[in-house]
Amino acid sequence: MNRGRLALITLSCMLPFLAEAGCSNQTPEDAVLGSGSTATVGTGTAGGLGQTSATNTSGNAVSVGSTGSGAVGTAVTSTQSGATTSQPTASSAGVGGTGNTTDGGTTMGTGGRGPTPPSATANFPFPQNRESEHCVYPAAYSNADVRALYDAWKTHLVTADGAGGFRRVARVAEPGLQPNSTVSEGIAYGMLISVYMDDQALFDDLWRYALKYAWTSENGDPTLLMNWYIHADGNVSGGGDGDPAGHGAATDADEDIAFSLVMADRQWGGGGALERSYLEYAQELIGDIWAYEIADERLPKNGSGWGGDNNLNISYFAPAYYRVFAEVSGDSRWVDNVVAYVYTVIDNNLNAENGNEQTGLVPAWSQSNGTPASHTSSLPFHYQYDSCRTPFRVGQDACWHGDERARAYVAKTSSFFSGIGAPNIVDGYELNGTPRPEFPDSFGGLSGAFIGPAAVGAMHDGAFATFVDTAYALVRENNAWAGGQYYDESWLMMSILMMTGNFLDYTQYD
Repeated sequence: MNRGRLALITLSCMLPFLAEAGCSNQTPEDAVLGSGSTATVGTGTAGGLGQTSATNTSGNAVSVGSTGSGAVGTAVTSTQSGATTSQPTASSAGVGGTGNTTDGGTTMGTGGRGPTPPSATANFPFPQNRESEHCVYPAAYSNADVRALYDAWKTHLVTADGAGGFRRVARVAEPGLQPNSTVSEGIAYGMLISVYMDDQALFDDLWRYALKYAWTSENGDPTLLMNWYIHADGNVSGGGDGDPAGHGAATDADEDIAFSLVMADRQWGGGGALERSYLEYAQELIGDIWAYEIADERLPKNGSGWGGDNNLNISYFAPAYYRVFAEVSGDSRWVDNVVAYVYTVIDNNLNAENGNEQTGLVPAWSQSNGTPASHTSSLPFHYQYDSCRTPFRVGQDACWHGDERARAYVAKTSSFFSGIGAPNIVDGYELNGTPRPEFPDSFGGLSGAFIGPAAVGAMHDGAFATFVDTAYALVRENNAWAGGQYYDESWLMMSILMMTGNFLDYTQYD
């Protein structure tokens, strides 16, 4: 669901925030890539880097593979900043030796960059570092940074408590929200993160938890859509006392889950610990999204029970996903209708009256014509903890597909945020760019949900390389949590995956 500060409005379906913790295949990353010889994959120490132990899903240390024979990568010039980095040449790349893990996963060493070759269990083991021709990347990005942030995110936010034998992402201490509750949005973020980190056990647990809370339509028809809010005690409610506020599905979460299931099919194939295959689940879920969360065959609604042209949330728009949904479902309307319309709606919301023609700052809740949303209660019409996700979602379409409409949009947000400077971005703005911070006294007012997505949007153009580099330095520190640890840490994690070429559309690769 979304992140808006809407104090759990009873909308019979959903609204803001999430997160929680556990352990898994925690291993060193970044095997140093050689420029000629090949070797098995694992804990490399080439280049003088120290060897680190792998851990299994219980967090216990296990034996580590020996150092591989790949030489240190040949120095090449970074395309975005001219900095010299150690990367493999176009010829075959050597990698460190194979580390042993109890679940058969691949263990990488610390130091260089991918892509890691397929393993016995995964087609795209972490790290991948597949850099799109449409984007630039931080000159100094490191897979060790990604692994460290993942280990922290997982420890802080993933828990088996109250998960019915599985695991969930908990909102541990979000301002104004019930501690340790879970929302479908957080499960979705966890599934995206775990598929890219090649953590199949966690992915399967999160999806099985989601299935426990699948939404049933008003007509009694079962779906794979997830009820948006789960109280800490497991009730689908807003207050733990039978309040029905948690019933109903949130479109943004369901989209993220569906996309992650497609990626799981490409990553692992089959269905892991599940009763059906990842692809079968993905296809059914995409069908449910179309049936219950797409209005007029073109507009993503807010959820199964509300939303339309008079009340929408632009940060739910995920045009890069819709291209994949079209491919997986065989329904071209995802591209012909939905992708086309979401860009029209974004354009309509950037206008002289709103004062955001140049800033690109979209309102949290609005109508398709760019005016404030029509609702029984007032919904935020400024750039806040929902809206801030928009440069990330649109930036994916710019980065993965080079879509000119996407590039035109993120050019606006990138100019605005780079002009401010990454360390000066606050957690809220009027649409015209006037600061409207929400939690200025928390973590120095810095929010990863604002900084990370702004940087991802800026990756579309080398003119913003300095801003991307500066933002990356903040993202890797994992301490910009002004809006709450669950939400900000999750967006820091997803942003660093995107900024290191690890958040990918696997359907684009063989």
